[in-house]
Amino acid sequence: MGVRLCLLRGQKPKVNDPRRYRRFAVDNRRRRGLGRPETFTFLGLVHICSATKDGKFLLQRHTMAKRMRDKLRELKFSIKRRIHQPIPVQAAWLASVVRGYFAYYAVPTNLHAMSRFRFAVIALWHKALKRRSQRSRVTWARMRLLADAWIPPVRDHHPWPNARFDGRTQRRSPVR
Repeated sequence: MGVRLCLLRGQKPKVNDPRRYRRFAVDNRRRRGLGRPETFTFLGLVHICSATKDGKFLLQRHTMAKRMRDKLRELKFSIKRRIHQPIPVQAAWLASVVRGYFAYYAVPTNLHAMSRFRFAVIALWHKALKRRSQRSRVTWARMRLLADAWIPPVRDHHPWPNARFDGRTQRRSPVR
């Protein structure tokens, strides 16, 4: 692993050394008197050096706020375009959009952002359904039932790296 020059989505060029974000990053920066390690964005996620409850190193990943905001803005206009379609058609489309978003961003330590995204999608859909008639009967109680039936729940889609790269086999290994 060497030093890389990162230039992503109009950012200023910045030398990004992956070794700065390893296990002893906090101790090394404290020893030099620099404070906490900086965060960096990569592939739509903000990477933050943190610690678990027992004090072990943890690299947290959170969705970039701009990416989520842009996706919700795009969804708002798409939902408005589909306002007169039947509810099951809208729901199936929204479910596929949310599933796709979760497939990319639902990593460990990012579930809070995923639940905010899911709630924002449900709120946009609720607002669109209320605008279908002057006497809307879409209450939040009914909306909760629709959302639970159609919109997928928040869960981790990607395992922790130590579980993902744990190459255990039974009996004879094909790698030998």
